[in-house]
Amino acid sequence: MRARGFTLVEILIVVGIVGLLAVLAIPSFMKSREKSQAKTCMNNLRQIYYAKEHFASQNGLNAGDPVTENDVAVFLNHGLPVCPAGGAYSVNPVGSDPSCTVAGHICP
Repeated sequence: MRARGFTLVEILIVVGIVGLLAVLAIPSFMKSREKSQAKTCMNNLRQIYYAKEHFASQNGLNAGDPVTENDVAVFLNHGLPVCPAGGAYSVNPVGSDPSCTVAGHICP
């Protein structure tokens, strides 16, 4: 009687195909992950900008006046947001855009 099952060659072919699919899929996944992190960061920077402008208008601040993270956090629901890519946000003075330490993450 002949034993049923897969031969070593068949298993190696399947492993090779799965490996090839992984080689093709992983870079695409990483690229889409980076793009979504950049878009989330840009959204966070936009929220910080509007919160800073709101604080400045309520307190009569002019362009160039300093603003702290605590001043802005009051106008954000859950405090200052966190960059999904691990960067740190700088609020910057009134009239200038907030910034992120991750390259390519800029306020729109």
